[in-house]
Amino acid sequence: MKKPVKILILCTGNSCRSQMAEAFLKALDNNLYVVSAGTEPAGEVHPKAVDVMQEHGLDISRNYPKSVDQFVNEAFDFVITVCDGAKEACPIFAGEVKKRLHIGFDDPATVQGSDTYILSEFRRIRDEIEMEFKRFYHTYIK
Repeated sequence: MKKPVKILILCTGNSCRSQMAEAFLKALDNNLYVVSAGTEPAGEVHPKAVDVMQEHGLDISRNYPKSVDQFVNEAFDFVITVCDGAKEACPIFAGEVKKRLHIGFDDPATVQGSDTYILSEFRRIRDEIEMEFKRFYHTYIK
C-alpha cells in the first residue's frame, strides 16, 4: 500500500481560503493527508467561510486555525500558498518539501460592503478555490 500524498496549504490567517482548499482536497480524495495552517493564525474559522462551504455540503465548522509552526518537523510532498502574505512568509516553513506551489486568491475576509455583497464574494472565491484545487489534483495527484 503506497503512502498518502502529504499536502500543507498555507495562508496568513488560516481562517478562510486555506480552510476551504483543505476541505475540497479532502472531499476529492480521502487518501490524501491534507492540513492547512497560517503564518499568523486567526482566532477562528470565518463564519461566512463555514456558511458557504456548508452550501456545498462540506462541514468545516469544527476546524480551527493552526500555526505553521506545528508542522515544521513534518515532510510534505506539496506546500501550497493561497495568499500573497503566506507566499512572502513561506521560507519560514523549514520542513522538508518536495514541491512548492502558489495558487493565489483574493481574501474574502477583507471584502467590505453589504452582507449580500460580502457573501457573494465568499461564494465567488470558494468556487475559484474549488476549481483551482480540482485542477491541482488532476494535474499533480491523479
